Amino acid sequence: MKSVCFYFQVHQPFRLRRYRFFDIGSDHYYYDDYNNEEIIRRVAEHCYLPANRLILQMIKDTNGAFKVAYSISGVALEQLELYVPEVVDSFRELAKTGCVEFLAETYAHSLASLWEGDEFELQVKEHSKKIQSLFGVKPTVFRNTELIYSDEIGERVVNMGFKGMLSEGAKHVLGWKSPNYVYCCANNPRLKLLLKNFKLSDDITFRFSDWGWDQFPLTADKYMDWVAATPKEENVVNLFMNYETFGEMQGANTGIFDFLKALPSFAAQRNITFATPSEIFDRQKPIDSINVPYPISWADEERDLSAWLGNELQKETFNKLNGIGERVRMSKDRRLMQDWYYLQTSDHLYYMSTKHFSDGAVHSHYSPYDSPYEAFMNYMNILSDFIDRVNSKFPENVDNEELNSLTLTINAQEELINKLTKENQKLMKELKSSVAAAPVKTGKKRKEMV
Repeated sequence: MKSVCFYFQVHQPFRLRRYRFFDIGSDHYYYDDYNNEEIIRRVAEHCYLPANRLILQMIKDTNGAFKVAYSISGVALEQLELYVPEVVDSFRELAKTGCVEFLAETYAHSLASLWEGDEFELQVKEHSKKIQSLFGVKPTVFRNTELIYSDEIGERVVNMGFKGMLSEGAKHVLGWKSPNYVYCCANNPRLKLLLKNFKLSDDITFRFSDWGWDQFPLTADKYMDWVAATPKEENVVNLFMNYETFGEMQGANTGIFDFLKALPSFAAQRNITFATPSEIFDRQKPIDSINVPYPISWADEERDLSAWLGNELQKETFNKLNGIGERVRMSKDRRLMQDWYYLQTSDHLYYMSTKHFSDGAVHSHYSPYDSPYEAFMNYMNILSDFIDRVNSKFPENVDNEELNSLTLTINAQEELINKLTKENQKLMKELKSSVAAAPVKTGKKRKEMV
């Protein structure tokens, strides 16, 4: 039986305000609050709320046969909690159905998986805690920022305890192979992989309302015919896309919600089911491993990292960020840590892309800047101020060896403090129990004396 695996990405960055060179050292607030609130409220109105309502109704109408998965970045969750908490409530309602799976990712929607050290693991742990606290479920499947994957990243993910991971079905990796199977990591076969069917996914995301497309209009019955027409032995079709496809990228007036609503009935007619990533991993074995020595992603024609690290502006920014991570973590400063997460979001590097042709048009569409150079200058002004703040805690003249030694000392002290705190709590508990029991014993002795 063939299954469709729907996965939706939910992410919004904290957009930066115009930050001048003369603001460095005097103004430490970096965010465009008005723009951030306006965008998240608009997207919630057009997409998150109506799409969540529709999917909840679809789950009820199909008696739980319709299933989907979400990955919601930590920075998006913070904005939802701040500006439109009703969206978080609607995701909670979906979680209660048992037909929706929430995936883990990097909290900051960052490129931390490309760095050495433990920043990647720390962010994933932080994100999993956030998902568990909001929705009462612990993620068991991982989805990296922008579906970035490599053999090395896969090995790190399985070592964190995840049973599976989502990525892109890139042509230059798969070759003649089909994305419509379960695969496994070449470095560690314990990690199962689901790969995006980019053709069928992009038919909805980018071509649904394109009047110039030779398949326009796209109807639910036609689309399910395409899914059913895949070879019989290919028993899983992975449709991965931005959630904003529904209502924002493809407006409600295009009929996108009616299209989504009609899918389950036409799927049932063709004996096609819906499943979450965990369900697929639990019941299907990998048919083969895939070798991905260099990172792939779901962005642009190349399906590589060039959307974020394709020019010198982006590389310089990325390296500067990487160079201060340990100092930020050591500071234990809540405000610094918050800015550290917000500044790591991959969107800021995406805005600096200098790619041309069709890819360049997509980058320009999402960027709030007039040019990649403006994005770079604005970000670097902010980063300069941020680095100055970090250096005020741990000066640059402290070399890595000293820094590592200091880190070990601080960590050892924290472990000792935690150990002593637990012992103290245990002793206090025993003391309270002893004091509470003491009057009873004393009273008994007095009665015997009388």
